[in-house]
Formats: sequence, C-alpha cells, structure tokens
Amino acid sequence: MELLQVADTVAREKNIDREIVISAMEEAIQKAGRSKYGHEQDIRAVIDRKSGEITLKRYREVIENEEEIENEVAQLTVEQAQKIKPGSAIGDFLIDDLPPLDFGRIAAQTAKQVIMQKVREAERARQYEEFKDRVGEVINGAVKRVEYGNATIDVQGRAEALLRRDEALPREHFNNNDRVRAIIYEVREEARGPQIFLSRTHPEFMAKLFTQEVPEIYDGIIEIKGVARDAGSRAKIAVSSKDSSIDPVGACVGMRGSRVQAVVNELSGEKIDIVPWSDDVATFVVNALQPAAVAKVVLDEDTKRMDVVVPDEQLSLAIGRRGQNVRLASILTGWDIDIMTEAEESERRAQEFATRSELFKEAMDVDDVISHLLVAEGFSKIEEIVDTPVEELNQIEGFEEELSQELQNRAISFLEEKEKELQKKQEELGIQDDLITLEGLTPAQALLLGENEIKTRDDLADLAGDELIDILGVGKITSKAADDLIMKARAHWFADEDKAAEEAAAAEALENTEDEAALPEAKAAGE
Repeated sequence: MELLQVADTVAREKNIDREIVISAMEEAIQKAGRSKYGHEQDIRAVIDRKSGEITLKRYREVIENEEEIENEVAQLTVEQAQKIKPGSAIGDFLIDDLPPLDFGRIAAQTAKQVIMQKVREAERARQYEEFKDRVGEVINGAVKRVEYGNATIDVQGRAEALLRRDEALPREHFNNNDRVRAIIYEVREEARGPQIFLSRTHPEFMAKLFTQEVPEIYDGIIEIKGVARDAGSRAKIAVSSKDSSIDPVGACVGMRGSRVQAVVNELSGEKIDIVPWSDDVATFVVNALQPAAVAKVVLDEDTKRMDVVVPDEQLSLAIGRRGQNVRLASILTGWDIDIMTEAEESERRAQEFATRSELFKEAMDVDDVISHLLVAEGFSKIEEIVDTPVEELNQIEGFEEELSQELQNRAISFLEEKEKELQKKQEELGIQDDLITLEGLTPAQALLLGENEIKTRDDLADLAGDELIDILGVGKITSKAADDLIMKARAHWFADEDKAAEEAAAAEALENTEDEAALPEAKAAGE
C-alpha cells in the first residue's frame, strides 16, 4: 500500500495520471530485475492496483525451430518447451515466478531515475496538450527567476513559460514573485519539453486587454479592426460598432477614461489612440492620423500608396516624433503614407502639370494651350487619349471633332513608333519572346530587364522579389506584384515537372501492362 500512496502523491503533485506513475514504477522494477537476472531476460513486473503487491515474472517465447531463435535466453524451441510444459505451442510463453527483489543502493537509484524520467515525460506531454490550443490567451503568472533579462513565469503552478527580454516592454524590470500578465504567442514541442513563449509587446495583447476591460467588445457589439504598437511608447487601435447607437471610441475610453486608463496602466503608461474604423480608406487614414488635421488625400490603389496633405503647422504633428505617428497609421491601415504640406503638394502638382504638358507637346506636336487643356482634364498618358472615344474628347472646351480625331491619330502614330523602337532595342539586347509575352510585364519593364542581363523567362524566374524591385525601380512596383510576376515566370517549371511525372506514370503503366501480357506466354513456354 505504501507504493500506491507514493504513486498517488506524485500524480497529485505533478498533475498527471496515477496510472502513468504506476507504469513508470513497473518499468523501473523490470529494469532492476534485468540488472540482477541478466539484461537479455524478458523480465516483467506488475503492481497490483489495489493491494500494491509486486509480482515479478520471467517470460520465454516458444519458437518453431532453432534457426528462428534470436535470443537464446528469452526464446526456446517447441521441443524444449514441451519438455518443461507439455502441450506448449508456437507463440506461447513459459512464465516463471521470480522471488521479490531486494533493492540494493544502485538498483534503487536506477529505479528512481527511471521513475522520475517517465514522470517528467508525462508532465511535459500534459503541459503541451494543455497549452497548445491556448495560443492567443492572456495568462497571469508569477516570476520564478530572471536570467539576463529573460523571465521564467510560473503559470498557475501548471507550467513554466518564458518571457524574453525583447517581448517585455522597454524599461520593464522583473523581480522574483512579481505578478505578470502576458499573452501566449507560441507553444513549441521540443526535445527538452514544451516551450511556452509569452509576450507583452504583441499587438494582440493590447486587443485582449481591451476585450477584458470593455464589455461591448467581449459581447461582440464592438469589433477591434486592427492594432499598431510601438510597445511602451504609443499605439493605435481601430474599432467599429455593429450597433449604430453605440459610439465605439467612447465605449473603449469609458467613464472619465477609466477603461482605457486600465489598459494604459497595464502597459506602463503606453499612450493609446482609439481610432474609429471606416470602410472608406481615405476616411480611415484621416482618422488614423489623429490628432493631426488632414486637408487632402490622394490614393494610388495599384501600389497602395497614399499622399496625405496637411497644413504647414500640422506637419510635425502628423509625422510624429521620429515618424512614429505616420508609421503607426501606415501599419494600422495597411497603406504606405507620404505626408506633405500644402505648399509641397502645390509645388509637386505644378511640376507634374509641367511634365505632362511637355509629354503631350513632344509626343503629339501640339502647342501649350492644347497640352494644358489635356492635363487639366486629367489625362496623364498618351494611351489614355487613344482609349478615349472622340465624342468624349469633343466635350473639352475648344475641341472640335476634327481636332479630336487629329489628336487621336497623332497619339496612335506616336505609340506605334514607340513600339517599333522598343522592339528594335529588344532585338539588340537579345530579349527572348517568352519574356516579352509574359502576362503582367510591360514592354518598358522588359527593356529594363534586358539592360540588366535578364533576357529570358528563366532568368526572371531565378530572381528574388527585392532584386526585381531594384531593377524596375523602388516605388515602380510593389513587393506583391514583383513576387506575382516571378511566380508567373516560374509557372512553366511546375508545368514541365507535372508533365514529366505524367509521362513517367504512363510509361510505367504501359510497362506493367506489357509484363502482364507476357506472363501467359512465358508460362505456356515453360510448360
């Protein structure tokens, strides 16, 4: 009974199944038995689950003949077995009772090591099963020890978790037994046991804190759309309400700021901007840049870039200290944001106006008046004039059908001449047709690639995304577009592999069919 009491105590302290502890004890006794009677012996121990009595037995397996015997100590032939126990058959076991073990010091130490090892393994397995599905959960724990700034947290006595220095807030120091609240952001199963990693800098940690402090978020009435953090300094959180009668920002702030202040206190004074979310991107960006006032927003949806114009006196506020405000707004909205003053925007518009006017003057040989009118109407490329119906061009003040048609003809001629020049340069550079005809790649981009010794589709496929951006120009293509273009260039590789696999499978099937057809003939020849 004493043995069972020990098993109960260990199981309760380690929070593991009692049966696992008893099985570990049985294995330890078996190991001690083999040490005494021989390691080749098949020694098995059983502990009675009610009385705690230990029985030790030796097992010998019955084998058909001597040639199949691999272990002479633990196996014997049918003839040998029948001499000991008449009626023994192949596969039976001869079982001999062994006297109880008298554990010596070394045997007892070995048994203890085996038991502790099994208990540790069971405890680790229990921890991993318990925590693997708790990623994203906020937990409370006490600091157990601190080494080089990394804190080991005791999670309610059930496991140890690691809060690394880079996952703690800046200037945050822990002492033993300090209470800590953090989010589980990763659980890994490693050879030394499950590793549970905590974070106090993760954006999701702030979202979970607001969920705990704001009942409307917990109930699903208010939704957190995004979080951007500069941990320990400043953060922005976007919220929206499913109930039009509830102000999401006011609900998160709370009476006299009580709710948001509770989160701020937990995050060591981190300043938090609560932003109303909007499905209109421009409105959302304006909200995200608060407290700065925005005068104008210009979007480029192709590159997901946005020019935001602010009054001169608002520039430093919009950018923030070391660019913090605009950086967090960019992370929160998912758009690249460029901040400029009204004076800078006016100057840039003037430059763009002059550049586009000069383009139309040179390309179509027109005067300043016509080129200015075209730019004022929103035309920025020669292709746009070709694609616009003559009837729409006639709507421009001072344009008549004859002038509109002439402008369109000149635009077509310019583009045709430009196409010929591109083709000539492509031939001179040796750019192959498979690259030129790649979907999504413009002739001008193909020319740039050729000038950088990228002349075939395979050459493009060998590039990395950042290499392609460097060639085509930063700001001319997004990272996603560059990666998509490279994957299109690689598509034929996978198609070729699939085709080769299909051909190999077809050839194998044909060979098997021929072999099957040849079998009857071979059999007949043999007879």
